[in-house]
Amino acid sequence: MDNFYDLMTTDADAVILAAGDFPTHPVPLQLLEKYRERIICCDGAVGALLKAGYQPFAVVGDGDSISTELRRQVSGQFIHITEQETNDLSKSVYYAYNMRFTRLIILGATGKREDHTLGNISLLADYMENAEVRMFTDHGVLTPCTGHSVFASQRGQQVSVFCMDTSPLTLRGLRWPVENRHITRWWQATLNEALSNRFKVITDSKVIVFQSYEK
Repeated sequence: MDNFYDLMTTDADAVILAAGDFPTHPVPLQLLEKYRERIICCDGAVGALLKAGYQPFAVVGDGDSISTELRRQVSGQFIHITEQETNDLSKSVYYAYNMRFTRLIILGATGKREDHTLGNISLLADYMENAEVRMFTDHGVLTPCTGHSVFASQRGQQVSVFCMDTSPLTLRGLRWPVENRHITRWWQATLNEALSNRFKVITDSKVIVFQSYEK
């Protein structure tokens, strides 16, 4: 993509709304509106979704985060998955896979409890194996990748990279380049800055790239 903001206009198969903070920034709100006909909602987020004036395409979860009244309201869309090996966000993503939705936007996955936020972000590295997936927050977009990836950006944009293992990482086109370095802590490739309209991420491992909306 030639422009970072083209991310907001690309086609997706569905939006998945998690039960973190409901979006307030214009970018995720525009995406919620654009894909309002295909919103897959974690059961703990359905109250906020309905309050915002949207109807879910499906409500997915184990049922422990939804009231009896709300469950009654969405009974026709409720997908009850009882297993406890995954969280409701993963249950929603796997439901999307089963529906053959492979281009996914995740909203509302951050905020509230920090352990949920960290867990949800790290799951992007698993989801990328079966889907093209991005997570939009009120501050920016998180994209998982591996191999040789070129990201559209804008000069001065804030960029952070989180490594899921210790394979060497190379970053080019950023204010502080990284060349074939083993990253052993999450903070070591964070708080960087784009120099132009694109930058490169090269690694054999899985990484998660954060790009801020504002410079």
